[in-house]
Amino acid sequence: MTDELQRAQNNGADKAAADEVTDAAAIEQLQQSDISTTEVEMDLRLANHIEKEAGAESDKVKIHVADLHKTYNGRLEVLKGISIDVTEGEVLVIIGPSGGGKSTFLRCMNGLEEITSGTVEINGANIADKKVNINKVREDVGMVFQHFNLFANMSVIDNLTLAPVDLKKATKEEAKKTAMKMLERVGLADKANVFPHQLSGGQKQRVAIARALCMHPSIMLFDEPTSALDPEMIGEVLVVMKELAASGMTMVIVTHEMGFAMEVADRVIFISDGVIQEEGTPQEVFKHPQNPKTQDFLSKVLEI
Repeated sequence: MTDELQRAQNNGADKAAADEVTDAAAIEQLQQSDISTTEVEMDLRLANHIEKEAGAESDKVKIHVADLHKTYNGRLEVLKGISIDVTEGEVLVIIGPSGGGKSTFLRCMNGLEEITSGTVEINGANIADKKVNINKVREDVGMVFQHFNLFANMSVIDNLTLAPVDLKKATKEEAKKTAMKMLERVGLADKANVFPHQLSGGQKQRVAIARALCMHPSIMLFDEPTSALDPEMIGEVLVVMKELAASGMTMVIVTHEMGFAMEVADRVIFISDGVIQEEGTPQEVFKHPQNPKTQDFLSKVLEI
């Protein structure tokens, strides 16, 4: 692995590519010791977080939101001027009370809700601009919903290969190879040929994550992915999401799983009444909230 890193550097590969090789080398080396892969991933994630906190100039803005407003029927204003940037590799977690605008905000990021006013740029493309091809933008943004939205009449493997073949014009062989790789990643390679009704809720959600990953997105959006699951199935989905976070995927997550949020988030925002009431690191927001609305919310969902 050292030779591979040297070649990458000699060929003028950028820092991100070199870091990826370095991380892979660290994992390979430490896997041979008595340290678990999960611990290694957490160490690498901590190192990435420290680098971001140090103000690395290489941070690339993946999502840019400026003065976002969303109004229904010209009267009900759900989002009231939200502005935020999400950088490459960042995990942004959104918390807040039901009805506060969290899911609407997330859906605006993928053009699933029409934007009343403001700017939402995904990889530099303003999806509020009618001239922008929203379907092309969505190819780089995976989204996982509360409900799994799997096609009941298709096998798991067919659910995963449909979009890559139809939208990205991959061959069936290429799409199947990618699908199997993603099923392995979420621990469900043995379920490739079963149908959704034969899966548990947690398995269905893991398939939904694998399906999104088959499009090779650079951004993943999660809209309360565990809220429809039985308590015993939540953990298996969170494990997959933790692995994605550790791998450096840019993620925006709406969740009520506060322990998970504290563990994986680089930054947490608290949305209530259609505005960002508070923003900071997990330590700042969960341990030292400043806004009275944040304090009241957390007092109800955490043992403080």
